[in-house]
Amino acid sequence: MPLSRDLLRLTDAVLLPGFAGHEPPAWVRRRLADGLAGVVLFSRNIAGPEQVARLTAALHAENPHALVGIDEETGEVTRLEAATGSSRPGGYALGAVDDLALTEELARDLGLDLAAAGIGIDFAPSADVNSNPDNPVIGLRAFGADPELVARHTRAFVRGLQSAGVAACAKHFPGHGDTSVDSHHGVPVVSDGDIEQALLPFRAAIAEGVRAVMTGHLLVPSYDPHLPATLSPKVLTGLLREELGFDGMIITDGIEMTAVSGPYGIGGAAARAIAAGADAICVGGESFDEATAAGMRDAIAAAVTDGLLPEERLADAARRVRELALWATSGSTADPARSAAGTSHDGAGAGGGGVGLVAARRALRVTRRSGSAPLPLSSAPHVVELAPETHLAIDKATPWGVAAPLSGLLPGTTATRFAAGEATGAAIEDLLAGAIGRPLVIVVRDAHRHAWQAEALLHLLSARPDAVVVEMGLPHRADLGAVHIATYGAARVCGQAAAEVLAGGL
Repeated sequence: MPLSRDLLRLTDAVLLPGFAGHEPPAWVRRRLADGLAGVVLFSRNIAGPEQVARLTAALHAENPHALVGIDEETGEVTRLEAATGSSRPGGYALGAVDDLALTEELARDLGLDLAAAGIGIDFAPSADVNSNPDNPVIGLRAFGADPELVARHTRAFVRGLQSAGVAACAKHFPGHGDTSVDSHHGVPVVSDGDIEQALLPFRAAIAEGVRAVMTGHLLVPSYDPHLPATLSPKVLTGLLREELGFDGMIITDGIEMTAVSGPYGIGGAAARAIAAGADAICVGGESFDEATAAGMRDAIAAAVTDGLLPEERLADAARRVRELALWATSGSTADPARSAAGTSHDGAGAGGGGVGLVAARRALRVTRRSGSAPLPLSSAPHVVELAPETHLAIDKATPWGVAAPLSGLLPGTTATRFAAGEATGAAIEDLLAGAIGRPLVIVVRDAHRHAWQAEALLHLLSARPDAVVVEMGLPHRADLGAVHIATYGAARVCGQAAAEVLAGGL
């Protein structure tokens, strides 16, 4: 039996698909005009601020209340600044500074940029407690490993972002921090003993009035030993709605991720997520197109006719999405008094370089060993950067490192970058030979999680104990190198802040 048009429209009212290109394709325009809830933007949709504003204006021309979302966490996970690197450090750096006013100011500054670009919801902050240092996908995205610290900075970030009129979205419920599997590829399991600590930041976000919560594709055996959170009524309805009292919009993490789409396909997973208590479906794989979008919509509608998904639950989900979209597109959500007193749009109110660079400078931790060579560097160095493979939430083309900003401060700086498999003994010996008589700076990124980085680092330091080590991931050890600099992030401003210390700019 053909699916009714009314049912298809109701299904569209809970979908936020991604698409390719810098302009909305014809199918997105048609679907928006016919009731599609909104879209999610990725770096593939972004060429610059003015282009994004034109893009969102075109989307809102089809549906004035279309909800436009983005993953703009600051730090490594950036979409607006994927081509240049973020002008704001990520959560871990903010947690290292532990200044709630700074976190709120930075989030408000971000919200002003997003609002100016026509974006209504930001899938941030990460409210995850990164209690497992081997976590392959959270790490620097979290505010830290202490639940109380994460909770208070989650509240500050939510407060700042929403004061600019952009909905915040705490993620990845019920907490992705204490896991060792990337949910892009498999199903992480959350330890029963740590679930209450993991929930603390989400309780804080709800108390702060966060407008949305994003589900994690995580198995929480103490609540549901069989279904990941995104698909579990016990987690989404029983825990999030009833126990924690959250009444805002629940949106899924990317429904195309293997942890949930593997067993059911994206349409089947989407239908099950709505049935479990989710309100909006986020989907945005690189190959997502009109046919895939239509197939997912039809699969959800078919689940209603087949009895898997009650139509009343689908209608309730659509209502919550509509309410958030109306809030985000009303144009009156920002507090004028806060606007006047808060950060200017470019962050100039924070002093030298904007709030992002100020935060990155304050996050730096410099450890000097006894008898180490003083900073600043005496001459232009050679910089070796050890570059690991990053997870899928980070755009592969996003620049990072210390060599580029340092070359602007110390002309004559040279650099070598090694990926996994390239830092062989012979390659390192050649590099060392070329750096004789010059300062050596070694830049690593989560060296404790990558054996090849640790081995290359030890090889370099055995020959050059006078080298400076800059850790741009989680700093597992601070006793490596004559001087160790921890940036707590790999954002562009983190590299700039480290370069300033190396060159004596501060």
